[in-house]
Amino acid sequence: MNNSEPDTTPTADSPASDPDTRRSPALIAVAVALPVALVVGIVVAAVLANRNPTLDPVALGTVPAPAATSAECTALIDAVPDRLGDFERAELVDPAPDGAAAWQSVDAQEIVLRCGLDRPAEFDAASALQVVNGVQWFEVPGDEGFDASTWFAVDRGVYVALTVPHGLGPTPLQDASDALAGALEAKPIDPAPLPAVTPTPGS
Repeated sequence: MNNSEPDTTPTADSPASDPDTRRSPALIAVAVALPVALVVGIVVAAVLANRNPTLDPVALGTVPAPAATSAECTALIDAVPDRLGDFERAELVDPAPDGAAAWQSVDAQEIVLRCGLDRPAEFDAASALQVVNGVQWFEVPGDEGFDASTWFAVDRGVYVALTVPHGLGPTPLQDASDALAGALEAKPIDPAPLPAVTPTPGS
């Protein structure tokens, strides 16, 4: 009588030796990692898309700007940066006016620069000026209901206007000043004279 245990050594034909039924740890790790990586990639792409949305080109109307095609304005438009603060340089709708540039934020606010304008009517010898990074600016508040101010650089060979939404802080004006100072030479200011005072009878 043979009491020996049966031979359980796997043979070439047994399921334990079938390559299709064996899974290495590396293969299992890859199988788990691929779906995770795919999900992470989708999430990252969505976050980046939200940070960098596609904004429509900016449409700018025409305004009187007799020096917009001057060499000074051409040099300035070539020198303005791609960013003003958190605003990115925007594409302009054709036909774009000469001497103009615009920047947009992610919430579609706009900063607009125009070069070669006439001297602002409000700028006279009594006007208060603000010097920012070596450039003298004159502020013209927006009309009621218009949440922005227009700043005129008044000490260059051409007048340059920068319309900036309220609440952005000084950075956009500082960045624009750096571009102006680098592209255009400073000139003496030329404000309008003060209105003549008409004497009242009996004075």
